[in-house]
Amino acid sequence: MTSRSPTPFSQLRTQAGISIEALADMAGFSSRTVYRWENGEVSPRRAATELLKRIIADRPCEAAQGDPAFRFIDLFAGIGGLRRGFEPLGGKCVFTSEWDKYSAATYRANHPHDGHEVSGDITEIEAGDIPAHDLLLAGFPCQPFSIAGVSKKNALGREHGFACEAQGTLFFDVARIIAHHRPRAFLLENVKNLVNHDRGRTFEVIRRVLTDELGYDIHWKVIDARSWVPQHRERIFIAGFLEPADFSFANMPIPDPLHGPRIGSILHPEDGSEAPEKPFTEGNIGRVSARYSLSDHLWQYLQDYAAKHRARGNGFGFGLVGPNDVSRTLSARYYKDGSEILVERPRGNPRRLTPRECARLMGFDGPGGSDFIIPVSDTQAYRQFGNAVVVPVVQAVARHMAPALGIAAPEPVEARLAA
Repeated sequence: MTSRSPTPFSQLRTQAGISIEALADMAGFSSRTVYRWENGEVSPRRAATELLKRIIADRPCEAAQGDPAFRFIDLFAGIGGLRRGFEPLGGKCVFTSEWDKYSAATYRANHPHDGHEVSGDITEIEAGDIPAHDLLLAGFPCQPFSIAGVSKKNALGREHGFACEAQGTLFFDVARIIAHHRPRAFLLENVKNLVNHDRGRTFEVIRRVLTDELGYDIHWKVIDARSWVPQHRERIFIAGFLEPADFSFANMPIPDPLHGPRIGSILHPEDGSEAPEKPFTEGNIGRVSARYSLSDHLWQYLQDYAAKHRARGNGFGFGLVGPNDVSRTLSARYYKDGSEILVERPRGNPRRLTPRECARLMGFDGPGGSDFIIPVSDTQAYRQFGNAVVVPVVQAVARHMAPALGIAAPEPVEARLAA
């Protein structure tokens, strides 16, 4: 019997020194799927091969360009959205914490030369084990403070906010690290509802801890991302400075949202001008894969569900968008039915956004871009982008903070997606 030659994917995996099971676990695919790639039964996901290439290239690497302008840490890092705002200012990330293994896999794939591992649960990490830093970044979990989360927990008779033992106290892990290291500044991000949660008492606790207990000068602003990307997404940013700073969010430049980009700028053109990217697009013209179109059953269910709630006077329903629209907020539950952002099609049922389009909608890729590596399954990718920050918003905040940090901010680069 003639033995089968190793496939290119098998050779790449062997070179990376990772088992099939470990690769499946890291990227969120089944072992059976990876075995099919290994044996050449089906073509592997491009993101999986890119992940293996990054693993191979991932060697401790120190930049030989002198000291960084500042050192920062990335807590509750997700897939690295906050980081992407401050690295262009000359910062160096010296510590990362993210408890979700799939988000950590995406983070590592896109930041392979950090020289440090992605640490896990921040509640189990001693503040003294974290390197000294000038700036702390933290998108601490928003579930206890979100409108949807509060409503659900109220209905179940469960506590939420700071009374929620599961997540409410994670803010205090941020506080204890700030107390230990006394960084020059920090930037925290959370959902808009943090300001009004529990009639403002939750935010008052946060404000009091940061100012009265830790002694920081803080400023905050709710910013809608639709000025930079075609998505209505409001998030609160809290900037704090150890020394009183000449800083205010009031004079932060924000493009006119009425002239912001539209959803067509982040969609696959499907006209051959964009190279196909399996499994998102296929064929010579890069047509969006049929897997993203809603089934007849699901589309009928969503229409019936919307009609039922309209009859009751409620606003619940799906969000159907065309090229000239701005979408609703992309959520972590998008993988379930895609109902908040459904793309109209000339014929047939509407479709979900592809993960690549989600990367563009969140600003990890620009219009037509595909540089951001997505090494995980669609389900995990939707969760990750739905939980992420909008990168161009963070870039704008970072540039605005730069003078107060004593950093020479670069000339503003047009970060908005083209209309």
